[in-house]
Amino acid sequence: MKIIDLQACVVGRPEPNSGGTVWTFVRVYTDEGIVGTGECNSAGAEGSGFAVKEAIRALRPLLLGQNPLNVCPLYEMMRRSHIYGGTTSAPIIFAVTGIENALYDIAGKALGVPTYQLLGGKFRQKIRLYADCHAGDSNEPQAYADKALEVSAAGFSAVKFDVDRTGIGKLDPYNWTVGAKEMTHILSLVQAVREAIGYEVDLAIDCHGQFDLPSAITLARELEPLRLLWLEDPVPFENVDALAQVRASTSTVICTGENHYTRFQFLDLLRAKAVDVIMPDLAKAGGIMEGKRIAELADAHYIPFAPHNVSSPLGMMAACHVCSSVAHSSVLELHARDVTWWSDLCDGD
Repeated sequence: MKIIDLQACVVGRPEPNSGGTVWTFVRVYTDEGIVGTGECNSAGAEGSGFAVKEAIRALRPLLLGQNPLNVCPLYEMMRRSHIYGGTTSAPIIFAVTGIENALYDIAGKALGVPTYQLLGGKFRQKIRLYADCHAGDSNEPQAYADKALEVSAAGFSAVKFDVDRTGIGKLDPYNWTVGAKEMTHILSLVQAVREAIGYEVDLAIDCHGQFDLPSAITLARELEPLRLLWLEDPVPFENVDALAQVRASTSTVICTGENHYTRFQFLDLLRAKAVDVIMPDLAKAGGIMEGKRIAELADAHYIPFAPHNVSSPLGMMAACHVCSSVAHSSVLELHARDVTWWSDLCDGD
């Protein structure tokens, strides 16, 4: 079997609070008529999607005439081909990820097995999901509590809320220091959610890397009694040592990983003892097999694996195959409750 063509497209319908509603897809065509489809993360922005699309086109000549079943060798060829040109950084690693996903789609179709079987088999039949929630335009504690109750009533055993964009008490658009007014408001939001859902439902909080080191430490310590599932990206992701300082300062579980790529960057996180839970975005971290490699590195450090996910149903199912094949997979993000056209794309609940 040989690859005869590779195409890409960007699909999206941007909506408020909808996260990844701009998706980049790649299709790999073979001389035997088997077509594989994969998805790349587009960072939620149309412009980023077109950058990824161009990166896919740039990789096309490397793949023509190749055997698509040689998934791992082709992945390494792409990754190493322009390593000085950024093949392990965005947006090229996004493109490599989507192509690798499409190659696994071809391999599964050609061999008549699901992807998890190609990864060594499945540990579980069902994948636990947490709902990434938004309280609409309100930044009031009651709105957060009401949304948490609504989502938990829908059957979710875990929820996540953002606390970095409330606008209440923020010093200025560029300052990452959290003053007393903003900190008090953030704590009131989290407390309201915890009181509403109790401790039967897990609660994660996302800071999107928008706080400085002292603010992050203060927040993490103040949240300790609430037993969070995790506090996500409390400081910007570039400085691993700063994140390690946050982790060392608190018993609150610290999570990061959506802006880290390939096993090598996750190895740095683990070596620095900077994280309690890792959450690679499997639509941009390197691919299906790379996701499993990252998970196994975490497993060797007894660190849970909880992938970030703002993908379409296609990318989400790719992530499910990885989660199924990993013994210590914890929970997978669902970012689709506010995507009004999600149900148009798939069957079932």
